[in-house]
Amino acid sequence: MGRRKRGAIVNGWVCLDKPLEMGSTEAVTRVRRLFDARKAGHAGTLDPLASGILPIALGEATKTVPFMMDAEKVYRFTIHWGISTDSVDREGEIVARSDVRPTVEQLKAALPAFVGEIDQVPPAFSAIKVDGQRAYDLARDGVEVELKARRVTVHEAAVTAAPDPDHVEITLRTGKGVYVRSLARDLAAALGAEGHVSALRRERVGPFSTDNAVTLDLLAEMVHRGAAPEGLLPVATALDDIPELAVTDQDAFQLRQGRPIVLLPRQVETLRARLREGSRTVSAVQDGTLVALCSMRAGRLEPDRVFNLQ
Repeated sequence: MGRRKRGAIVNGWVCLDKPLEMGSTEAVTRVRRLFDARKAGHAGTLDPLASGILPIALGEATKTVPFMMDAEKVYRFTIHWGISTDSVDREGEIVARSDVRPTVEQLKAALPAFVGEIDQVPPAFSAIKVDGQRAYDLARDGVEVELKARRVTVHEAAVTAAPDPDHVEITLRTGKGVYVRSLARDLAAALGAEGHVSALRRERVGPFSTDNAVTLDLLAEMVHRGAAPEGLLPVATALDDIPELAVTDQDAFQLRQGRPIVLLPRQVETLRARLREGSRTVSAVQDGTLVALCSMRAGRLEPDRVFNLQ
């Protein structure tokens, strides 16, 4: 007899407002245990020194995690001028000091150079692997590693507060792969200053934002009163920019069997108009329930990922 799977069948997303001093893996474990869910994962790591939005997928929602990797993100962070650290955050060792305090006007003049497609070198203290080892482990051991620049996209960057000469708050809207600490490091260098990130909060990841977020305390309270489903968002939440097609019961059966379905010419035209550039992915829905993620090819929908949400 096979071993019984542990945990309950729970399908959906939790938009967690992760607290400070907690790693992403621990946050996922806490949420999974609260729901007693069999399976969990997350979309986009958030450092322990950062708070904010950490989308956590439970059950069938884990199949949609790859679609969140390219999601747009919004960060709000504070640079503390005058001190640079080896990790470019408040946890690192001080490596340089300066009396230079850039003005808001100087910052506003410098920021446009960091908007658009830019080449960015990741911070030494990052999870990037170098010869099989994490860069932050090498950095902690005093090993100097030269990380290669990566092409990333920053959609917007704006000064949103300047409470005193030593601190400035900046809000970023970015594509994938942007390191806030690298941007802070490079911005300080461009202004002839020293600085590090003293506070960081992620306010949005795709459709997940502070508007639909819950805290661990709130989740625990929901579970305690038997209202855990109130903390869940639908599996399809991560697919908000993927065109949706309502399918018949027969078509849904076909897709669940891993077989393609034939589209009507008008359906093909409608879907083509809604597809993102370079994408073929369409979500098939039966009576409001996600059936499958499909590729549209030659007038057919071919199932790539089938969901068990019945």
